[in-house]
Amino acid sequence: MIQKGSGEKKTVFRVIRKIKKITKGKVFTVLNLMMSIFKKVDEKQVLFVSDVRKDIGGNMEFVRDHLPDDFKPVYDFKEDRRDKRGTHQFVDLVRKMTTSGYIILEDYFTYTNYLRVRKGQQICQLWHGAGAFKKFGFSREANTEGIKIHPGYKKYAKAIVSADAIRKDYAEAFRISIDKVQATGIPRTDIFFDAKYIKDVREGIYEDYPLLKQRKVILFAPTYRGIRAGDAEYDFQMIDPDKMYEALGDEYVFVFKWHPATYNNLIREEKEAYNLDKYKNFFLDLSQARDINDLLLITDIMITDYSSVVFDYLLVNKPIVYYAYDLEDYEGGRGLYYDYEEYIYGPVARTQEELIEAIKKEDLCPDLREPFRKKFMEACDGRATEKTCEWLFDLKSTE
Repeated sequence: MIQKGSGEKKTVFRVIRKIKKITKGKVFTVLNLMMSIFKKVDEKQVLFVSDVRKDIGGNMEFVRDHLPDDFKPVYDFKEDRRDKRGTHQFVDLVRKMTTSGYIILEDYFTYTNYLRVRKGQQICQLWHGAGAFKKFGFSREANTEGIKIHPGYKKYAKAIVSADAIRKDYAEAFRISIDKVQATGIPRTDIFFDAKYIKDVREGIYEDYPLLKQRKVILFAPTYRGIRAGDAEYDFQMIDPDKMYEALGDEYVFVFKWHPATYNNLIREEKEAYNLDKYKNFFLDLSQARDINDLLLITDIMITDYSSVVFDYLLVNKPIVYYAYDLEDYEGGRGLYYDYEEYIYGPVARTQEELIEAIKKEDLCPDLREPFRKKFMEACDGRATEKTCEWLFDLKSTE
């Protein structure tokens, strides 16, 4: 009886959430229509908006910093999709979306479902990951049951990707024509070509965490398991801290960087992945850093699995190990755009023992890197921000 009651309670909550979502969508639609009557589109106003970050960063920050002086940036950020906007912030969001000439996204954003795109408006998608790894958007229709595809994707005027070969994958995911997807490169990858930026970031991180300068740095950055970000989790039993410490504790420092969705769920549930107190000078958890690329600059060995961080990390030219203990389940569930072998430019470990062995070998696998770069990262050349802004805002090249 307890389990039955618990299930009924969850069903009631889901129904209530759905009703609230539908109601909020209808309110947005009405406000958007009313504001469209009385407020003009400001074609130089650029709205940077996200439901998964508390302030600007990543690709959006690079684009914002490259805007011409006559463009006006405005913002609306919320750290977690489950957080609620107050009435004033909600109305302000509708106003900004109704009047901005450009709406810049880095992930799916629910309210594009309800927005009536006006003349002089463009929704532009920078996306949060380079390459094309896990299927998303309309690419998931035939692979995952119970997922409602975000219809706002189809309203995108422009989207960017990291290589010409994967334009078709994003066009499919967003269900837009391929001419709306351009291989400009990913703005945030410009840091890997900026010697001063690299030097300054390294010095800042080493000042905050001196241990990272004293030993080789292993960065563990897996993606989450689960269909939705709200269900994001990881099988923490697949990493045994005792074994890692015993095998690697003398030479390395092991840094955890959980996926933001996994980390948000740990925080909301007041849980921790591991108790690391007894492992002196070996483990660090830096998951609070929203953007990972600065951490890549001080990384000596990356461990990941199916995360799009593999694309950015290629530009660091350091060893990588793929810890794919659940490859068959992952390929069959979420689905990948290409065979897993095409994403590999380092050894693959299926057990923790294999993982430790691969870490110690530090194999760069040079023969695998160039084919990977050409297929997935060819447009990332240090000028991605400039090319992206030229494409989004129809600016003339400075060359």
